[in-house]
Amino acid sequence: MKRSTRTMRLATVAAAGALVLAACGGGDDGGDGGDDKAQASRSDGVLTVGSLLPQTGSLAFLGPPEFAGVDLAIQDVNAAGGVLGKDVKGVKADSGDTDSGIAPAETDKLLDAKSDVIVGAASSGVSMTVIDKIMSAGSVMFSPANTSTDFDNGDYSKPDLYFRTAPSDILQGAVMSNLLIEDGKQNVAILARQDAYGETLAEEIGKGLENAGSKVAATVFYGENAQSYDSQVQEIADAKPDAVVLVAFEETTTIVPQLVQAGVAPKDVSTYFVDGNTADYSGKLPDGTLEGTKGTIPGAETSGDFKDRLLEVDPDLKDYSYSAESYDAVIVSALAAIAADSDGGDKIAKEIPGVTTGGEKCTEFKACADLLADGTDIDYDGVSGPIELGETGSPTAASIGIYEYGADNTYKAVDYISGNI
Repeated sequence: MKRSTRTMRLATVAAAGALVLAACGGGDDGGDGGDDKAQASRSDGVLTVGSLLPQTGSLAFLGPPEFAGVDLAIQDVNAAGGVLGKDVKGVKADSGDTDSGIAPAETDKLLDAKSDVIVGAASSGVSMTVIDKIMSAGSVMFSPANTSTDFDNGDYSKPDLYFRTAPSDILQGAVMSNLLIEDGKQNVAILARQDAYGETLAEEIGKGLENAGSKVAATVFYGENAQSYDSQVQEIADAKPDAVVLVAFEETTTIVPQLVQAGVAPKDVSTYFVDGNTADYSGKLPDGTLEGTKGTIPGAETSGDFKDRLLEVDPDLKDYSYSAESYDAVIVSALAAIAADSDGGDKIAKEIPGVTTGGEKCTEFKACADLLADGTDIDYDGVSGPIELGETGSPTAASIGIYEYGADNTYKAVDYISGNI
């Protein structure tokens, strides 16, 4: 499979005019840090980074690469002299999932440990349960994997203490719909979780398809705690699609065998996954089950050197999804703390957009920190891509990887699409 990086002209989105947000110039224009939600944090001179990431639950497969990314970043920052003359401290907590509901209590542990920045959560739904708690404590919330468009709308659309290194599902939805169109699909069925993540991504994919003249044969939602998916799978089969998009988490291992029985599995109908379920299924599904299935994951290509360094942190890693985004969330926060000359969350938040846009390009913490020490405005481009955080705290430029499964039910990258949001 040929791997490349390209900038796709997202035809479906161009028609809708969806990917046209202006980039924010510098951190000094970050407003008041959202004082209606946040109270000024108290700096103690030590930058403490909390990790609120999934050790358990439906996204637990994302936890190891995300924790490894955070740990590697802290290691790199401290090897380069730390922040404000002291080592960065890391503390960990389990975000679980929306079903377990443990995130608020785990967040309290991180706040009690004086976390100035909390990296997480991975799930958009989980983040919504703790975002106000974190911001009202005056800490930065920096997610490496939230993709819901809700974080750029309503109360969260103005400058505050929330940021993310993953692009919103506007971009992933556009890339997926264009991928389907490029593959010649004209009658697409979408089976998705009935939550903020599934509903938003299904809507964006459907919007892109319809804007390009393709038909959405059916959009079917299921509850994450459903005992069976028989009726939903039958609706998909009855629609007689030429492609099926499954927007799911770990329940994929239950749904796919039902798709097989209904005659709408990958060997029968072209199948597509998204970031929530593009994972390693070797040993979990019979060999050959997913062969030819394609998936999308936000983020640039994880380089061999970065993977090697992650494996030094966690030798058991099998997936690398959002490891780069987790790494960059820490590096950006550390650079913002240096620019602010403070480890206070409210001060860091005001500098975060500025260290990712508009200044002199730099790609490593030490080089960027040295520039800041010389009074130079910087533009950090990370291992996850250009970042370029805008006024809502989300990337305004990003990449989406396209992957394809082999007969062993593992996936490999075949392309990377860059786009502006």
